[in-house]
Amino acid sequence: MRDIFLTFLVGLLLGATCGYFRLPIPAPPTLAGVMGIAGVFIGFVLLQRLTR
Repeated sequence: MRDIFLTFLVGLLLGATCGYFRLPIPAPPTLAGVMGIAGVFIGFVLLQRLTR
């Protein structure tokens, strides 16, 4: 759980930094893009667990 919290904080810091310097965010700027990334991750994890 600590890793998740730290990762979230780093993400917030990175997002704020990009916003401050008016840089594009290093992630899809739409919910559909974020869901695509989540789908890739979930598919990877599921396949790893099913092939053990």
